[in-house]
Parts: sequence; C-alpha cells; structure tokens
Amino acid sequence: MPTPAPASTSRASGWVEITTPDELVGVLGVPSDRARDKVRTALLPVDRDWLAASPFCVLATASATGACDASPKGDPPGSLVHVLDDRTIALAERPGNRRADGYRNILENPRVGLNFLIPGRGDTLRVNGRARLVSDAPFFDELAVKGHRPLLAVVVEIDEIFFHCAKAFLRSALWQPETWDPEARVPRRAVIAREVEPTGMTVEQLDDYYAPENYGKSLYA
Repeated sequence: MPTPAPASTSRASGWVEITTPDELVGVLGVPSDRARDKVRTALLPVDRDWLAASPFCVLATASATGACDASPKGDPPGSLVHVLDDRTIALAERPGNRRADGYRNILENPRVGLNFLIPGRGDTLRVNGRARLVSDAPFFDELAVKGHRPLLAVVVEIDEIFFHCAKAFLRSALWQPETWDPEARVPRRAVIAREVEPTGMTVEQLDDYYAPENYGKSLYA
C-alpha cells in the first residue's frame, strides 16, 4: 500500500485553523446529554433488527501508519451481517477487485468503524470495534447468497454502538427520487473508466462491460 503523502504546509489566505480540542468545542459546542450518553457496548433487539434489514454499509479502516480506507459493502438484507452474539458481528466479503485495501489495514490495525444504512431511512446505525479476518467458519453457511458462501468474513468485536441522526440525509435529500439525476454533472461509468483508468478498452466496450446484465454476473461467483 502506498505511503500517505505528508500534509501540506501551505495555508490559504484567511484560513483560521482549529488545532486544539478547546477550539473545536468553541466552534461546535458540547454535545447534549442525550447525544453524549447514547453509546452502548452491546446489541439490543432493535440493533439486531436493523442489521438484518440493512443491505449496505461502509467499513472504515486505517493502517498502522495512518493510511485510511472507507469501503462500501452490500448484500441482500439478512445476508450482509451475521450476529454471533451481543458483542460480535461478522460482515461477509464477496468477489471484488482484489485490492483489499481495508483488509490489509485490519491486518496492521484492528480498529474499524461501520455505518449501516437502510434505504429510505435517514438515521443510521454506527458500530466501532476491533476486527479480525476469518477465511472459513460454520456461520458462513448463514451468509450464503445464490449458493455462494463468503470469500472471507470480517469479525468485529463491538466497542461502541449507537444510532446516528438523520440530518446529513435531510440536508443532502439523498433518498428523494426527484433530486436524482445520476449523469447530470458527471459522465457515466464507462466514460470515467476510459478517461482515468488504464483499461485499454473503448467506451463502447466499457459500456458493454458495465451493463447490469453483464457486470452482475460476477457479483457472487
């Protein structure tokens, strides 16, 4: 994995940088008692229900040297996460691009953060904990999709779990279909791949490659 570039020492004119916790509190204020005290260390029934209903999450990791990664994970509801006990969950890994940036980070630094989404819901479920990679276990059968067991699983021992409010989703109008126009400001995936990735393929070939009926064939096999 490449070494992170050092932070720039240049500063834009007029910037006022925050460099201490006190300065941060001076800008944001202190959390309410409700926000401060909502963190839990074990799953409740409602958390289990949320995980069973969630088809998508983001897994955040950092290497021993601080190289960060945030990787999306998706599966049908009920197949993304397996609850092992009130303090432990497992996340399935499926065929992908094999970069494994986040998994390489976990091998160096087990600390992870997860954010679980349910389409249409503004609130999210956040989990922070310590992860390990497992290449096989009996519970893999519970995570099989279309007859395919996971390639591996990320087993997370929960340190913190809490629900996050909907303000970011309300501000972004993320779930409001009337705001959706996927190609209004950026080109389709095939054009982006042609412009920035060394594929050696034409746009027409890339359109065919990324067509759902073709790209979807490799989701689990």
